[in-house]
Amino acid sequence: VTSPCKILKCNSEFWAATSGSHHLGTEEAPEFCTALRAYAHCTRRTARTCRGDLAYHSAVHGIDDLMVQHNCSKDGPTSQPRLRTLPPGDSQERSDSPEICHYEKSFHKHSATPNYTHCGLFGDPHLRTFTDTFQTCKVQGAWPLIDNNYLNVQVTNTPVLPGSAATATSKLTIIFKSFQECVDQKVYQAEMDELPAAFADGSKNGGDKHGANSLKITEKVSGQHIEIQAKYIGTTIVVRQVGRYLTFAVRMPEEVVNAVEDRDSQGLYLCLRGCPLNQQIDFQTIRSAQATEGRARRKGPSLPAPPEAFTYETATAKCREKLPVEDLYFQSCVFDLLTTGDVNFMLAAYYAFEDVKMLHSNKDKLHLYERTQDLAPGNTAPSGTPPALWVALLCLSQCWLGLL
Repeated sequence: VTSPCKILKCNSEFWAATSGSHHLGTEEAPEFCTALRAYAHCTRRTARTCRGDLAYHSAVHGIDDLMVQHNCSKDGPTSQPRLRTLPPGDSQERSDSPEICHYEKSFHKHSATPNYTHCGLFGDPHLRTFTDTFQTCKVQGAWPLIDNNYLNVQVTNTPVLPGSAATATSKLTIIFKSFQECVDQKVYQAEMDELPAAFADGSKNGGDKHGANSLKITEKVSGQHIEIQAKYIGTTIVVRQVGRYLTFAVRMPEEVVNAVEDRDSQGLYLCLRGCPLNQQIDFQTIRSAQATEGRARRKGPSLPAPPEAFTYETATAKCREKLPVEDLYFQSCVFDLLTTGDVNFMLAAYYAFEDVKMLHSNKDKLHLYERTQDLAPGNTAPSGTPPALWVALLCLSQCWLGLL
């Protein structure tokens, strides 16, 4: 699945044409305006397919601001000139940074270490919220994961198989908002089979402000794993491509998580609020559907089989290879193998848990459980697990025991 929105291409063309233009004299202003008009023309061409894209709307607003700042006319030539590249020793390479651009130094100099929280999205997709609630959701299409005063994160989920209820993340957009003298606004965008090691403008840090290096992007494994450090807000983001789909994990201080001007507008902020009830998957219903499909396949070839057929026994054995502890990451792995037949979903669950081990500040909360043997008689489900999901998973685990 590929997105028809071409905003990433528009961004790249503009920044390639104007690299270093902010260092040039007024004699280069006409060329900059020409490139800016070409940028605007490119965004107009792709406007119809980018209506829900955060990077597109950010680009449109940015163009308007730049037009005013450089006194550019909207009418004129649009051929894209190639301007001079950044000179050696440009601010992109500066290592010095003001204290305000280091979260722990600036906000917590005389107080306790901040409390960090974690959110992750992986697989079919499975969501672990900032409050350690674990959910499996449908959330097909574009959904906001994070929306606060410092950054926005939006994911797009698409069906794994035609006609299947299983979805996975095919596109991710992260917008870091301009912050004091630390960073310029930066956009990171990844899609299936395209995991860039740079922001949309080609840079790898926060731009031209004095604290630019308080925002840096690092490639860990080419085309598979990148990490973004935003020290000015104490935040670490990990993005991976596993198989054809993307995973997301973040470590963020509670103070930043809750930095919002209008809490009422955050109803769909998944990392904080979780998935809406009508988007949460009932494991019992899905299991019944799988059983129905299995009977239909035995009667005739009318329904397409997944790429690799897993039984409960083979799925359990496969997931145990990478996830020996039978927590919700293990349960999610088994569920995804049964739903999709794609062994890469086992790796997605494995890497998601590896990211939890790296990013979660409370090592006692790495594993999340739902099994009856983890509860004393008379106890209820663990506080981090929604009751409906706990009951459904409990039924599923009991069904497994009956089959073993």
